[in-house]
Amino acid sequence: MKAETRSRLEGALKAKGDLKLVAYIMAGHPSKKRSIEVGKRLAASGIAALEIGIPHSDPLADGPVIQRAGQTALAHGMTVAGAIEVAEAVARDGVPVVLMTYINPVLSYDPRKFAAEAAQAGVAGVIIPDLPIEEAEPITGWIRSASLDTVLMVAPTSPPERIANICSHSSGFVYCVTVTGITGIRKDLPDGVLELLAEVKKHTTLPVAAGFGISRQDHLKALRGKLDAAVVGSAIVDEIERAGDGVSLVRELLKACR
Repeated sequence: MKAETRSRLEGALKAKGDLKLVAYIMAGHPSKKRSIEVGKRLAASGIAALEIGIPHSDPLADGPVIQRAGQTALAHGMTVAGAIEVAEAVARDGVPVVLMTYINPVLSYDPRKFAAEAAQAGVAGVIIPDLPIEEAEPITGWIRSASLDTVLMVAPTSPPERIANICSHSSGFVYCVTVTGITGIRKDLPDGVLELLAEVKKHTTLPVAAGFGISRQDHLKALRGKLDAAVVGSAIVDEIERAGDGVSLVRELLKACR
């Protein structure tokens, strides 16, 4: 349930006339050292929060760009413990860090150990896309007991009653998936996304963020005023894959957020 006091994520993402930007990177891509360097640069670029992915061999929600990044990270030896170390190094710079992972790595690591070590590392919250709300406990309870936010996802196919249930159990923010599919760079925002955001905002006072496919200034201009934050992942990871750091892209996108 939502905490009585505002969490770090909630405070960082609640928009006040502008649109907050959340960046995503994959821990260990293209190497552990490089992902820490890139994470620190992004943290200083003006973003409101940073998502750090934990690579997994069966990433159900990830598109080709992030899948390749995860495979590279795994090939270079990235682990759950290593990803927490990446998060700790970046979290020192003050921007809230959210770990995005799947349920199998958490179960294999031990959920209570994972929550405790993530909290010790300064992580602000956790996103687990393949953990449905009906099966979320006791995992989310253990995560919350470590004072971490449990960010839950709403899909375009979620009916109003399910949206209300998800919103009531989320903390930090509510993550709206804009497509019925995987992550990736897309030319246009899908039809119905603004209606989905409006429905979600009926059911929560938490910040509302949208992700999956957001990569362009015109996407952000269309979303500004309709929600609190936008998550950009594949476009940044693609730049990192090309030996960049995503900072120039983020700075350009931030111009459309204000």
